[in-house]
Amino acid sequence: MKIASVCTSDIPSSKANAIQVMKVMDSLLALDHQVRLWSPGDSVYEPDELKKYYGLEQIPELSWVPSRRKWKRYDFLSQSFLQVMLWKPDLLYTWTLQTAVLGLLFGLPVVLELHDRTTGTVGKRAFHYFVKHKGKKRLLLITKALRTALEEEQAIALDGNFIQIAPNAIDMRQYQKVLSPSEARDELRIPQKFTAVFTGHFYAGRGIELLFGLAQSLPQIQFLWVGGTPEAVLQWEQRLQVAGISNVILTGFVSQKELPRYQSAGDVLLMPYGAQIAGSSGGNSADICSPMKMFDYLATGRPILSSDLPVIREVLSEENTVFCPPKDIQAWADELKALYEDPILCQEMGSHARQLSQNYTWMDRTKSALEGFEEA
Repeated sequence: MKIASVCTSDIPSSKANAIQVMKVMDSLLALDHQVRLWSPGDSVYEPDELKKYYGLEQIPELSWVPSRRKWKRYDFLSQSFLQVMLWKPDLLYTWTLQTAVLGLLFGLPVVLELHDRTTGTVGKRAFHYFVKHKGKKRLLLITKALRTALEEEQAIALDGNFIQIAPNAIDMRQYQKVLSPSEARDELRIPQKFTAVFTGHFYAGRGIELLFGLAQSLPQIQFLWVGGTPEAVLQWEQRLQVAGISNVILTGFVSQKELPRYQSAGDVLLMPYGAQIAGSSGGNSADICSPMKMFDYLATGRPILSSDLPVIREVLSEENTVFCPPKDIQAWADELKALYEDPILCQEMGSHARQLSQNYTWMDRTKSALEGFEEA
């Protein structure tokens, strides 16, 4: 099919929403569709540069449309949709509710991904229109919890067969050959010590304060913090130095292509989410999120130590994960120490994690999202 995609994520960007968009684009292309992506911006990037940045084998044709923040992206949405219609696609695949509604109004088959609640009066009306419209459509929701939240807040039943629960997924090509912890540490030239790895941003609610406390209370364990802006990394380096903590390695941003090696350096992988999680654009996603790193962690084949949030249990279980209260540092320290002292348990849990990862691939997710459209 000829598929037009519209997102409001900046491309390129290290933010999870942009990475997710590009993973979907890659899977659409791998299924032999012709794909063009519209994104806000006024710069042009070379294809090879984007492939390296996102760790992809191929990228879609990209069109950047200038957008001013003060217009809240409405200038981008109108201009990009006009270009979409001139391109004459067979299908519109979008993360933008307003674009999805326009697509249905103009008779296009539409796949809409929602990763968060809708906001405002316009958002509520647009969502109701999309759900009630008789056009050919599909609504992808990343968690069951998000479906429940939307039903409660929108006072609408989301039980149609056009709705799919579509958690985020894994690019198994990147995890086809997973290094052992010692092999990965050797390649990264970091000490050969039991290592607990955290990958991701340092936004509020991501658990950095808890990680700081763990490193302070467990000097026998090496911690690898992968991610963070240069400013955040410098701030935490200074704070660790002042506190006399020497068992933490901060890497800063790591490309998607290199990320599996850093995750493989861990004997345990950490997801210390708080009861409230701030995203790159604010808000709280702790009750409805589908963290991308959770799926990467599974594919790495290591035990996971995670905050016990109900939405996380939609995917993870005690077979592959040790759950802890979000802010209970002592409980986290006790459980991490127990894993440190039990390599057999670590191996068993890691094996279960790797096995579960096979159920969550971008290719399978995309095939399911497009099911029925190619015959339209």
